[in-house]
Amino acid sequence: MKVWQEISAQIATTTHSQFSIEASVLLGGGCINRAYCVSGNNQRYFLKLNTSDSFAMFGAEAAGLMEIFHSQTLLVPEPICYGQNAEFAWLVLEYISLGSGNRDSLTNLGLQLAAMHRTTSKQFGWIRDNTIGKTPQINTPSANWLEFWRTQRLGYQLNLAKVNGFGGKLQILGERLLGDLDKLLTSSPTPSLLHGDLWGGNYVFDTMNNPVVFDPAVYYGDREADIAMTELFGGFPADFYSAYRHDYPLDSGYNVRRIIYNLYHILNHLNLFGGSYGHQAEQMMDILLAEIR
Repeated sequence: MKVWQEISAQIATTTHSQFSIEASVLLGGGCINRAYCVSGNNQRYFLKLNTSDSFAMFGAEAAGLMEIFHSQTLLVPEPICYGQNAEFAWLVLEYISLGSGNRDSLTNLGLQLAAMHRTTSKQFGWIRDNTIGKTPQINTPSANWLEFWRTQRLGYQLNLAKVNGFGGKLQILGERLLGDLDKLLTSSPTPSLLHGDLWGGNYVFDTMNNPVVFDPAVYYGDREADIAMTELFGGFPADFYSAYRHDYPLDSGYNVRRIIYNLYHILNHLNLFGGSYGHQAEQMMDILLAEIR
C-alpha cells in the first residue's frame, strides 16, 4: 500500500535512521483500529491504522502516553510518530515483546499505579480532549470535581444517549441522579494522573515481567475512578489490589463512588454498542438513588 511508504518515510525522519516497511503482520485484539507489527531494517514497530479522521484521536493518545511516561512510574510503549493522508491516519509506537508475568509483576502493577496516582495537578481534566473508545472525552480543566463529573462525564454521556435514541427511564433516572450527585460525591479528591481506561485488556507484561499499560484516556481526576474500572469487567488479580491498597488505601465510601465512576463507562458502552448496557445503567442509577433515599 502507498500508505506504507508514507509511514516508512515518517518513521525514518522521526528516528533519524533508515527505515522501510518490509513486512507487516496484522495483530488481533483491536476493536477500533487495525493493529500491525511492521518491520524492516532490523527494526520493529507497533502500528495503529484507521481512517483519516482518527488523526486527532491518535495525537491525543500519543500525548497521553507521554504524560504517563513523564510520571516515571508505569511503563508505556513510547510514541514514535503519528500522521495522516487523505485516506488513513496512523500511530506508530515502540514494539514491546511480551512475557507472561508473575505475582511480583502484579504487585508491581499495583505499586506503580499508586505511584502514578501520586502525580497530581492543580485542576481536574487535562490540557486537551481525547477519546474513550471512539467517544469524545471532554477534559476542560475545572477546580470542582463534582461539577466536572456531573457535566463532562455523566451529563455528557446521558446527552449523547438521548441523541442516540436512548430515552425513557434512563433519562428520568439520569436527571434525578445528576440533580442529587452532590449527596454522593461529598468531598473533593486530589486531581491524580489517571490512565482513564484501565481494564484488563489494557495492560501486559514485557519479557522482563515489567507491567506495561497502553491505550490510555488520560486526564486528572479521582484516583478511585481508575481502581473502579479495574473491577468492571471481571476484575484484576488479587495481588494487584493487595499491593495498591496497602500502599495507597482507598477512602471510606468507595463502594458507592465505584458505581458512580463505572456508570460513566457503562453509559459509554451503551452509546458505542447498545444492547443490554442501558438496563445495566438503569440498575446502577437505581442503586445510587436508593443510597440518597
